[in-house]
Amino acid sequence: VQLVESGGGAVQPGGSLRLSCVVSGIVFRVAIMDWYRQAPGKERELVATITSVYTTYYSDSAKDRFTVSRDNTAKTLFLQMNNLKPEDTATYYCHARGGADEYWGQGTQVTVSS
Repeated sequence: VQLVESGGGAVQPGGSLRLSCVVSGIVFRVAIMDWYRQAPGKERELVATITSVYTTYYSDSAKDRFTVSRDNTAKTLFLQMNNLKPEDTATYYCHARGGADEYWGQGTQVTVSS
């Protein structure tokens, strides 16, 4: 099983980034997919979730700024992040859940700074 994130980088406040996570080794279309993030010195926190039937959930900090989506044909998870703030600086992780199993990507760094 592999989850490979990309799309992170450094942006100024107010900027946008689109994260991607390409998944292999699981039946992607039935997996519940999440984006988590972890800032230095803080616990990993859930940012957004999308289920196999495209139900979405967002943390309060992500609501109205971030959009989670998935492409089941390409087996790819996305996170569109707009109006980024310095407090969004963190390593962002892709997470897959299927039955009793769960898998993590290696993370992609997002830095928001002027």
